[in-house]
Amino acid sequence: MSDTTPASNDQPRLIRETGVAARVAAIIEPAMVDLGYRLVRVKVTAQNGCTVQIMAERPDGTMTVEDCEECSKAISPLLDVDDPIQRAYHLEMSSPGIDRPLVRLEDFERWSGHVAKIEMEEAVDGRKRFRGVLLGLDGENARLIRDDVKAGEDATVHLPVADMAEARLVLTDALIDEALRRGKAAEKADALQREQEELTIESEPAEQKPARKKGRR
Repeated sequence: MSDTTPASNDQPRLIRETGVAARVAAIIEPAMVDLGYRLVRVKVTAQNGCTVQIMAERPDGTMTVEDCEECSKAISPLLDVDDPIQRAYHLEMSSPGIDRPLVRLEDFERWSGHVAKIEMEEAVDGRKRFRGVLLGLDGENARLIRDDVKAGEDATVHLPVADMAEARLVLTDALIDEALRRGKAAEKADALQREQEELTIESEPAEQKPARKKGRR
């Protein structure tokens, strides 16, 4: 299983949206990057008439309610100006969730050892859909041990990430435990950072005002 080293904020998404969702992503992604967030996925559905679902995260994989509110406030005016939907819609901002989409190369490394479902744009070895345990990367190919191997077939497949239509983790007990562990580690890191910032503020010398000289009358 891969470690929990925070991901970079500049690795591009190789699995992207199409159509209206792609236009929404192009509008909002630069603003989200400027705020320190990473866009994961945009999805436009017919739920409640029309709903724009946006998944995002910080480089360390966390995303709080406050983070969602900050992103929503930043991107709503941009969507109002460009108006890519051209009808009334509901905007939903959320974290990727535990059974998250995998969209960057590093996602396949960070979640190595967990079960994933992958759908390819083009068939690989005569099939488009795969399910199995991730084994990280070989170059820009995701390595996967299939869980439906037949006699005589090679269990390990190499799937080009750039040719994937969709990839996401499968919810398992092991994945839930890992997500909780990473969440606790992120909370500890945030608490330590806040403590260090407070200590830095307390250790700064107070501003010294020049002493006034009393003049003689």
